[in-house]
Amino acid sequence: MFSPFSLFVGWRYTRAQRGNLFISFISLVSMLGLMLGVAALILVLSVMNGFDRELKQRILGMVPHAVINGYDAPLQDWDSIRQTLLVAEGVEGVAPYTQAQGMLSANGRVQPVLVSGIDPSLEASVSIAAQQMKEGELSDLQSGEYNIVLGQLLARFLSLQVGDKVNLVLPEASVSVAGVVPRMKRFTVVGIFSVGAELDANLAYIHLHDAARLKRFSEGAVEGLRVKFTDLFDAPFRVRELARDLAVPVYTSDWTRTHGNLFQAIQLEKRMIGLLLFLIVFVAAFNIVSTLVMVVTDKRADIAILRTLGATPGTILRIFMIQGSLIGMLGTLLGSVLGVVLALTVSDLVAWVERQFGIEFLSSEVYFISYLPSELQLSDLLTVVGITLAISFTATLYPAWRASRTQPAEALRYE
Repeated sequence: MFSPFSLFVGWRYTRAQRGNLFISFISLVSMLGLMLGVAALILVLSVMNGFDRELKQRILGMVPHAVINGYDAPLQDWDSIRQTLLVAEGVEGVAPYTQAQGMLSANGRVQPVLVSGIDPSLEASVSIAAQQMKEGELSDLQSGEYNIVLGQLLARFLSLQVGDKVNLVLPEASVSVAGVVPRMKRFTVVGIFSVGAELDANLAYIHLHDAARLKRFSEGAVEGLRVKFTDLFDAPFRVRELARDLAVPVYTSDWTRTHGNLFQAIQLEKRMIGLLLFLIVFVAAFNIVSTLVMVVTDKRADIAILRTLGATPGTILRIFMIQGSLIGMLGTLLGSVLGVVLALTVSDLVAWVERQFGIEFLSSEVYFISYLPSELQLSDLLTVVGITLAISFTATLYPAWRASRTQPAEALRYE
């Protein structure tokens, strides 16, 4: 499409140092605008991908993809139901659980908590809790010993360490010789986990049998079953299908009801922020239009001379398309390199700034993730580069067309 002559002249116009300094400045601004716009777009999309990844791997790795609970009473023959679910297509793991909400009290402080009774031997099939242990192990939860595993932020707030005692107060009353008092049980801290998310501040684990005693279930009964699917997006409709095939009355829930709003918010923010940043790229790319219009005006005499020497309108068109495209390609290339470097280092960079200045940008008490994640995806990089190059190329069409319409006699009349 582009002849060597058009390429040579277009490249010469792009790198020429003499002439109108204002035009050179505008060309530089256009290139820098493209570079910063592309870099910002790649960086922000990578950070949004990081939040999306952390939501799926950490938070949705700790909370169940779906749960199946007894309709009016705890599940009694839960092991047979578990075996039935395990052979179903798409089911990766099934584990029993019993939950209770209460308050943990220690060292003069009180903190609300969701206590989850689990079977340590089965929990790894539905949760990443065992992989996130900082101290102790989930296997330290032994039936009848009333041990407890706390989230790191929860333990820090209550000033607790492994081996300390903590009181669990349940929102139920017991009648004793002293009158009506809240139900209370003393636990021993045997482990601390950390997932770097809000769950560290409000979740604790105890043994399944201890939880059943606290809730006064009959022996062998559990509140429900946690189900992990191969594809978490299948959970909402697959769990309902599985529940309909069970012989006992149950009701179901899934992650879209408990944490779906976070996932939807991240997806929406990624689209909207991407759109807004693409507008920056649009503005920077269309600066090429003004740059080329001024270049065409400045080079009218040169265009006329080229036309008299035999250059066709198509040749002139290609010369200025090449010049504008080179500006766009250079800005896109530099922006891509800068964006990739920032996307790969932003997590460490933010962590370094927090350590050096003693500040916390993402407090775990406010945000569901306490650090800035980033995940560079090739599809996002190719999309940004492709669209930016397309916009830059489109921006060259009108000025190049105007240059090709220049009449030699008219342009040289006053020269």
